Amino acid sequence: MIREATATDIPRLQEIEVRAGELFAAVGMDAVAGDEPLSTEVLGEFVLDGRAWVWVSAGAPVGYLIVSVVDGNAHIDQVSVLPGLRGQRIGRRLIDRAVRWAAERGLPAITLTTFTEVAWNGPYYARLGFRYLDTADETPGLRAVRAEEIEHGLDRWPRACMTASAAEWHYAAAHSE
Repeated sequence: MIREATATDIPRLQEIEVRAGELFAAVGMDAVAGDEPLSTEVLGEFVLDGRAWVWVSAGAPVGYLIVSVVDGNAHIDQVSVLPGLRGQRIGRRLIDRAVRWAAERGLPAITLTTFTEVAWNGPYYARLGFRYLDTADETPGLRAVRAEEIEHGLDRWPRACMTASAAEWHYAAAHSE
């Protein structure tokens, strides 16, 4: 079940992010695996603005997604699911919710940045319907996001921006909210 995140969920969101990030160590990305989760303050802004959703199972969040607006498009800032629940389409349904949020606001597309060679990143998003943006097609806001990522050291591994049309999005067969 998907619901909007609340302030009381924030410590759990941080836990989910840390645990999901541990998977990166298995592909030699220890710096990503050991990265600090988003701060309480940052997550709080998303929660207060109604731009954070959680997937709840057995009464507790097990996945979450936060979204912002970058150059007139929705932008997925973070999507994380507990590792033991991978393959259950939780991330997919959270992304569906973010696309609906974008469509409800008349935002034409949804974007994200991703590692291109990590199976549960770029290749996964491509299977969902996102396409890679050429560097020349990145908007000023996406270039700013990428610059922050570069400053944070994420370009030690191949990264790119991706986009999908909100109007042309193909939702998962079952919606739970």
